[in-house]
Amino acid sequence: MSKQLVSGGQRIRKAYWTLVGIACAMILTVQPVMAETIWDRFSSIMQDVYGQLVAISTIVAVTVAAIALIVRMVSRNQRAVDEATSWLKRIVVTWIVLNTLGFIVAYLQPLIAGGQYTAP
Repeated sequence: MSKQLVSGGQRIRKAYWTLVGIACAMILTVQPVMAETIWDRFSSIMQDVYGQLVAISTIVAVTVAAIALIVRMVSRNQRAVDEATSWLKRIVVTWIVLNTLGFIVAYLQPLIAGGQYTAP
């Protein structure tokens, strides 16, 4: 029975050091992949999402603005014309705000780079 315990202890010790070696090898091979920080990755993801949002919003804004212009030109009802005009104003303001966000972020990013605010 004592031989079985010694044999079992050696197996456990051998398995432990094997796992430690595998973990060290994994850390060394994964290190180059994890070179960028989570904030760099988050920033690139948000830039992609914002780019897609601006592209889609531009297409939608042009389409809805065209419909509102057609309603405004064709309609004989003054209320429909006023509604179409208010929708055109909303579309233009929203589109300008969405596109201006990118410029604001691009301007502020160098000012607060690295989490350290530096006065210009």
